[in-house]
Amino acid sequence: MDHLAKLVDIVGRHAQTDGIHATPIPGVGLIRSGTPTMPMPVVYEPTLCLVAQGRKQAMLGTTAYVYDAANYLIASVDLPVMGSVIEASESTPYLCLVLDLDMVELSDLALRYPLPEENRTVLSSGIALNETTPELLDASVRLASLLDRPGDIEALAPLVIREILYRLLTGTGNSILRQMAQADSRLNQISKAIAWLRSHYMESCRIDDIADISGMSRSAFHAHFKAVTSMSPLAFRSQLRLQEARRLMVSEAIDAAAAGYRVGYESPSQFSRDYARMFGMPPAKDAGRLRSVAELATG
Repeated sequence: MDHLAKLVDIVGRHAQTDGIHATPIPGVGLIRSGTPTMPMPVVYEPTLCLVAQGRKQAMLGTTAYVYDAANYLIASVDLPVMGSVIEASESTPYLCLVLDLDMVELSDLALRYPLPEENRTVLSSGIALNETTPELLDASVRLASLLDRPGDIEALAPLVIREILYRLLTGTGNSILRQMAQADSRLNQISKAIAWLRSHYMESCRIDDIADISGMSRSAFHAHFKAVTSMSPLAFRSQLRLQEARRLMVSEAIDAAAAGYRVGYESPSQFSRDYARMFGMPPAKDAGRLRSVAELATG
C-alpha cells in the first residue's frame, strides 16, 4: 500500500461520519464529506490542510484556491473564506488531515535553518497552495498512524509534527511560512490588525486606527492588507459581520433585522443588500433554506 492509500485508510477509519473530527493528537483534526457541499462561510486559522482524497475549493475574495491530494493548502492568518467540497461521493469521500501551525516551533525552525536569501518585503496572499511532496506525505502518514497507537502519541507526535513543519519551511513556495515565523514581518503586522478586527467587527472604526495597530501608514496598511486577504479592511469586516449574522439566524433563529443589528449594521436595508451580495439571496430566505437543509439532514 502506497503512502496516499495508507493516509486514505487511516483518515477514513477514524472519520467515519461527515464533519470535523477532533483527534487525541493535539492540533490535529480530520475532515470527511461523502458529498459535494454548498459554499459555506468559515474562518481559516493558521493551518495546514492536507487532502488524502477528493477536492475542495476555498474562495478568498474573488480568488479560488482548489486543493486536493496533489496540492496542500496553507492559511497563514485568520481569513474568512467560502469553503466547499467539490469532489466527493459516499464510495470515495473527501478526506483531509488538518494541522494547526505552531508559531513557536515554526519560529525556532526558521532560525535554525535559514535560507541563503530571504525576501522580507514581498508579501503574498494569506493562502498558499504547494505541491505535496513524497517527504511531506510520508511524515503525514506517520503522524496519522499514531491514531492507531495512542500510547505512542505523547512521545512521538511532537517529533513528527516538527518534521512536517520543517518540510513545509524548506520546501518550495515557503515564503509565506517564513514570514509567519518572523516577528517583525509585514504578515505578522497585518495579523495583528486581523486579530483586532475579529474581536471588534461589530464596532465602527476608522482605517487610520486599524493601521496604527499594525504599525503602518494608512496607504501601506491598505496595500498590504489587500495583498494578504484579497479584500479591503472594511470588506473584511463586512464578511465577518455577515458570517456571524448568518450563524445567528440559522442556529439561534434570530430574525434578519435583529441579526443585522447584533453584528453592527445600523441600516436593515444595507444589511440585506450586503447579505444578498455575499450569499446570493435575502437573509430571511437564505436562513430558512439552511434551516430546512439542516432539518432534513438530522431528520
